[in-house]
Amino acid sequence: MAHLPAGAPAPALRRKRRRERLRTLGFLSPWLIGFCAFFGYPLLATVFFSFLHYNQIEPPVFVGLRNWTYVLTQMPLFGPALGNTLWLVVVMVALRVVFGLGIGMLVTKIKTGVGFFRTAFYLPYLAPPVAATVAFVFLLNPGTGPVNEVLGALGIPAPSWFNDPHWAKPSLVLLSLWGIGDLMVIFMAALLDVPKEQYEAAELDGAGAWGRFRYVTWPSITPIVLFAVVTGVVQTMQYYTQALVAGKLASGVTVGPGSVIQPGYPDHSTLTVPQLVYSLGFQNFNTGAACALSLVLFVLAMAATSLLMRGRAGLLPAED
Repeated sequence: MAHLPAGAPAPALRRKRRRERLRTLGFLSPWLIGFCAFFGYPLLATVFFSFLHYNQIEPPVFVGLRNWTYVLTQMPLFGPALGNTLWLVVVMVALRVVFGLGIGMLVTKIKTGVGFFRTAFYLPYLAPPVAATVAFVFLLNPGTGPVNEVLGALGIPAPSWFNDPHWAKPSLVLLSLWGIGDLMVIFMAALLDVPKEQYEAAELDGAGAWGRFRYVTWPSITPIVLFAVVTGVVQTMQYYTQALVAGKLASGVTVGPGSVIQPGYPDHSTLTVPQLVYSLGFQNFNTGAACALSLVLFVLAMAATSLLMRGRAGLLPAED
């Protein structure tokens, strides 16, 4: 970049700086337009409508904090939905990271047929969420499902899976672990990027398998683990399709034109906050309360992400 001489006049310096700013804005304009159109404006509109009573038909009416009061203190299903969502965040994200890392390490150690195993573990991730959920509800059907038939033949008590409030969320976790291929690929790339010289040096120092993982593998893949945890938390906070489809199929209710089915079967055990947002906004036409509930979920996701990104409270090493 050319520099103006020391004695350059102030107007010329200002014009140069203005051209640099315009050039920078030009390069940033695609991202800025996308950010404002698909994040900034929807977020501001959500905040605006959270203070209004709006049924999508009549003109909106300002009601102050009434929607927030209803969501936080009066909504009967807010507690179960929030509890289910947080349970899924803690259990599902943790198990997906552990299983994804374990399968990634297993595949990287295979000497023959590695291409087959990579494909076999990754293919389930490509299945559409609705189709995968339908298949799992069929396999885990307590009356006719092949899984319970095999368990019964082995003399193992067969649970009711999606029809049991105590087993519905664990069944969703099993479904998420079946499609673990995305994390497997990410962890495989991170594991293959660890320098082999460090493993050799650790072996010369007498480190066993656990020592090599703790002092060589883990420090190298920690940023990838953090990425997997943060993205997993954000995605699970938005968990909607699988829980809704599983609940509807397990309940045996036929969905037809004009039918309204309350989500969360059985006994609200699969009800999540995104389902409640959809029910409020598009089934009960309470857009203001739905926007307030969406903002609560947004704040929780931002708080969890900030906590994980902190050096001393999250996965990143603390800076001296």
